[in-house]
Amino acid sequence: MLNGVINIYKEAGFTSHDVVAKMRGILKQKKIGHTGTLDPMAVGVLPVCIGSATKLCDMLTDKRKEYIAELLLGVATDTQDTSGEVLSRKDVCVSEQEVCTAVLSMLGAGKQIPPMYSALKVNGKKLYELAREGKTVERKPRDITIYEIEVLDIALPVVKFRVLCSKGTYVRTICQDIGEKLGCGGCMQSLVRTKVERFDIDGAITLAQLEQARDLGTLMEYVVPVEEMFDTLPKVIVLSCFQKMLENGNVFTPNMCAKDAPEGEVRVYNEEGRFYGVYVYEPRMHAYKPVKMFL
Repeated sequence: MLNGVINIYKEAGFTSHDVVAKMRGILKQKKIGHTGTLDPMAVGVLPVCIGSATKLCDMLTDKRKEYIAELLLGVATDTQDTSGEVLSRKDVCVSEQEVCTAVLSMLGAGKQIPPMYSALKVNGKKLYELAREGKTVERKPRDITIYEIEVLDIALPVVKFRVLCSKGTYVRTICQDIGEKLGCGGCMQSLVRTKVERFDIDGAITLAQLEQARDLGTLMEYVVPVEEMFDTLPKVIVLSCFQKMLENGNVFTPNMCAKDAPEGEVRVYNEEGRFYGVYVYEPRMHAYKPVKMFL
C-alpha cells in the first residue's frame, strides 16, 4: 500500500472529488484524500494524500496557496466566474493605473463572504446545491489574508494577476471585489493554482502520467513520503526500551530520548529509523505529546 503525497495537476472539467475517484481506480487503493477543493474550471496543483498520509489533509489545507488568475472586467455573474449566468454588463472605462490600484488594495488581512456557488456546507447541504435550487442563504464573513498580489498583465477588459493567499480564500470573490471597486463589475475568466506549500506546478503530474507511471513501475518517483513533509522539524529519536510508548501513542519525556531533545514541535523516530509522527513539547507536563501519529 502506498503512503505519501502525490502532486497532481488537476485538469479543467474535473472536480477535486473526480481526481480522488480516478486515483482510487488507478492505484487500486481506497484511502485517498485531497487537500482542498479546486473549482472544476480551475487547473493546477492538487496535492493528494494516500494511505497514512490522509492524516495530512487538514494540515495541507491550512497552507498558503498561490494562484494566477484572469479577471474579466465589465461582466458580473452569479457564480463569480465566466461559467455562470450573466447578471450585468457594463462598459470598462478605467485606466491601467486605476486597475493596479484596485488590485493592490486587496493586499493584507480582511474578511470575505464565501460565494453561494461553493462547496461549503450549511446545515449539512453544500452551498452550490442550494444555489442551483435558486436559494440564497446568509454566509458569515471569514477572515482571510492576501500575503502577496501583483498585476502580471493588463489587456482590458482582461487583467492577469498573481496572488498568494491564506486558506479559505476565493479568488473568484477577489475578482468580483476588484470589479466592484472599479465600478464596472468583474468575474474570473481562468484560474491556475501554481503552488500549495512545497508543491508547485512544475512538479505536478496529470492522471494520465500517473497511470503511465503505474504501468512502468515508477510510481514511487512521484510519492513524497509522509516524514518528508515535516523535514523542517527537528528529529528526535526515542530509545528502544521506550518504543512501546510510541506504539501506544503515549507521551514521552526528554530522558527517554537518545540525545537532548529541543522544545516545540519535533518529528519522532525509533532507534531503527522508523517514523512515528509529530509531537510537541508541553512544558507543564515536561513531556512530548502527539500531534499527528503515522503508525
